Amino acid sequence: MVVLNVLYFIGQVSKKPDTTSYLDTLWKGGPVGYIIMALSIVALSLIVMHFVQIRRKKLLPAEQLSVLESYLAGGHVQEALEYCVDPVNDSFLTRILSGGLLRYQRSAFGPFELKNALEEAGEDQSARLYRSTDALGVIGTIAPLLGLLGTVLGMVGAFETIGKTSSSNNEMLATNISEALVTTLLGLILAIPCVALFSFFRNRIDGLSSETAGEIERLVLHLEESRNED
Repeated sequence: MVVLNVLYFIGQVSKKPDTTSYLDTLWKGGPVGYIIMALSIVALSLIVMHFVQIRRKKLLPAEQLSVLESYLAGGHVQEALEYCVDPVNDSFLTRILSGGLLRYQRSAFGPFELKNALEEAGEDQSARLYRSTDALGVIGTIAPLLGLLGTVLGMVGAFETIGKTSSSNNEMLATNISEALVTTLLGLILAIPCVALFSFFRNRIDGLSSETAGEIERLVLHLEESRNED
């Protein structure tokens, strides 16, 4: 409500006499328009959150790579596992690697199951990242439908108004139709960036997942080298 009141105040200050501001137009969307505007606030929060979380520094920290490589190069598998499971070091990289190292230590066929364990953990963590973006995709999908719903409701109300007054009152008809189309406008304004950013974040997850898989494969080579030396 605070955000809506601020928008209304800005619209009142910015509009010129005898003119309708853009914010005044948005307020004509009715209950469906308010729902779309509320969804836009949710979408903005999700977009900011994804920009912060889905990036290399968060998913594949360089300092963690350095520490884990030093442990594994020296054959300190237990220390590497403890580092990965420590909540302080929680990341996309450590969650995947911890699953593989745990299988490596506990199973009699650990060295042979390591690759499968890492692949399973990688698929699980990637799926979690994909699911985190689903809400943005859902908003992008339903926003135009909500806009269409608002338009249909507005058109029904417009024709009811014409039926109760005069069929030749074109000015009132045009006003009601323009107000009905506001929800379609709001729905499209919300849907277009949501769909575009949904695809952007999914592609970014694909790229970071592939990069993480390559780095983990490089780290695991140290285990294979130490096993061959033994």
